[in-house]
Amino acid sequence: MERSRSPGLPFPYLSEPAIISVMRPVLALMITALALSASDLKIDHVTLAGAHLDSMREAFTAATGIPTEYGGPHANHVTEMALASFPDGSYPELMGILREADPAAVASHTWSQFLRNDGGPCAFALRVADVNAEIERLKRAGIHVGTAEKSGRTGPDGVALSWETADVGQGPRGSFFPFLIRDFTPRENRAYPSGKPTTMRFIGLVVIGVHDLEASTAQYEKAFDLLAPRRQRDEAFGANLAWFEGSPVVLAAPMTPDSWLARRIAPYGNSPCAFVLTTTGGMTGHKASNWFGHPITWVGDVNLGWRWRFPPIRPSQIRRAS
Repeated sequence: MERSRSPGLPFPYLSEPAIISVMRPVLALMITALALSASDLKIDHVTLAGAHLDSMREAFTAATGIPTEYGGPHANHVTEMALASFPDGSYPELMGILREADPAAVASHTWSQFLRNDGGPCAFALRVADVNAEIERLKRAGIHVGTAEKSGRTGPDGVALSWETADVGQGPRGSFFPFLIRDFTPRENRAYPSGKPTTMRFIGLVVIGVHDLEASTAQYEKAFDLLAPRRQRDEAFGANLAWFEGSPVVLAAPMTPDSWLARRIAPYGNSPCAFVLTTTGGMTGHKASNWFGHPITWVGDVNLGWRWRFPPIRPSQIRRAS
């Protein structure tokens, strides 16, 4: 899958000051008005992991006003999930541990540490048309990539869902590099459990906390043929940022060894520390900062542990999954 090298336009859907979240030291999730880029890097879904799915769902909806739908248990007999489906077919996945799960199986799960410690943002996936072709392309680029593996789950309506995935890079699945995913069954069955979106929002960015910004930047440029990123230092977020303009990826390295981001990276390694979503509502906030020429404000929710703001998007920006 060749990548567009067009620089694109920065934050094209941002129509008013955006509000982004920071969490307690263990977790961060961000939401602002941002379009999916023109890049071929198409986010399929993002994952937040914790021990108890019901508690995650309650906290998520209480903090955001975004309803979630139960998606069912995974075929691994370890986890179950809920999601909030978006008009373009992307979605945030809330994943918890099944009550009857074997402790040994939980311990060996790729996201075990995130699940057991309520780690929150842990992974993201790219939707691709041909997993094997993308595996070969990444190998030619010199990137470590696993083999395609079939997986699935059964929805609460009894409908079986089937897909294949492949891990990219080292470490937990989808943590530093996204994992790849392609559906065997109709994708709308996975993305829309009730047959329609649950909210008018979109996934715009994945923000990955990294130890070494320069080395991480070089890896992304190598894997996806990206142009050199735009750089920024954000005191409020406590990080040096690198945004691959025209892509949905921002790398964030802690500015100090005692920052919230450094404390998060210490146990979890290079992994998502925030997700950026487009949204339709409005909330008040504080701690204004600025990302790549656009204002960002922080808001909070003590129950969830992260902070939010919901600026509007235009109806013309609403699109269904292709």
